[in-house]
Amino acid sequence: MATAHPPSLATLAEFGIASVHQDEILNLPGGRGLTWRAGDTVLRPSAGDGETLWKANVLSTLPHSAGFRTPRPIAARSGDWTVDGWEAWQWLPGAADETRVTDVLDAGEAFHQAVRGIERPDFLDQADDPWARSDRIAWEEESPPSNATLHRLIAAFRPVSAPAQIIHGDLLGNVMFEPGQPPVVIDWAPYWRPVGFGDAIVLADAACWHGLDPADMIRLADARNVGRQLLVRALAFRIATFELLGHWDDRMQARHALAIEAAVV
Repeated sequence: MATAHPPSLATLAEFGIASVHQDEILNLPGGRGLTWRAGDTVLRPSAGDGETLWKANVLSTLPHSAGFRTPRPIAARSGDWTVDGWEAWQWLPGAADETRVTDVLDAGEAFHQAVRGIERPDFLDQADDPWARSDRIAWEEESPPSNATLHRLIAAFRPVSAPAQIIHGDLLGNVMFEPGQPPVVIDWAPYWRPVGFGDAIVLADAACWHGLDPADMIRLADARNVGRQLLVRALAFRIATFELLGHWDDRMQARHALAIEAAVV
C-alpha cells in the first residue's frame, strides 16, 4: 500500500530531476496526500495491473485541442514509465474549480472525443479497489452491499442503450483552469462506460458536494442528453464507494438526499 512519503532523491534523479533538496519536494492537495511536486514534475505512486503503463502510452501522444490538454508522462532514464513504484508527469499550472460545472463538462466532452476509439484496456478486468467494484455495482455486474439508499437507487435502474467507450470517471475536481490556456484534465480515472456516465458523475458530485441546485443538476442533464438513468447510476456509484470505504453515515445520507429525490422519479 502506498504511504504518504515523498519520492527519494535517487528516484528523482532517475526521472532526470537534479539539484532538488528533500525539503523542496512539495506535497500537493488532492490525490489522497500521495502526490508530490519537484520543480516542473509531479510524482505519484504508480497504479498496478498495467494502468500506469497504459495511461502513459496513451497520454504521451494524445492530441490536445483548444478544449483540453493533459500533462505528458515523463520517462525515466531507462526509458521506463516507472521507477521504484513511482510515475512522473509534467506539471502544468492551473487550479480546479468545482463550481464551474459547465466548463468541466465541456472539457470532458473534448477529452472524451479525443479518446473515442481507444480499445478497452485489459487492466480494468483486474481492478478490485472500492471504486472499480462500485462501478460494477452501478452497472449490475457485482452484488451490492447492504445499504437501503443504494438499494432504492438500484430498484430504479432501467436498461441503458448508449455505447460504451473509455471515459474519465472523476472529472469535477480534476479539471484545472488557467487564464488564457485550455483546461487541463488530470488524474484520469478510467472506466468503460457511456460518456454520459462521466457527465452524470460530474453533476451528481456538484449537487451533493459543491452547491449545485438539484433542479439545475436535472436541467443540465437534460440539456446534455445525459438522462435520469445515468444520474441514478452515478449516485449509486458514489454511494456504493462510500459504503465500501466505510464512510457512509447519516451525514452522507443528508448530503445526497436532495439529489436522489431529484433523480429518482
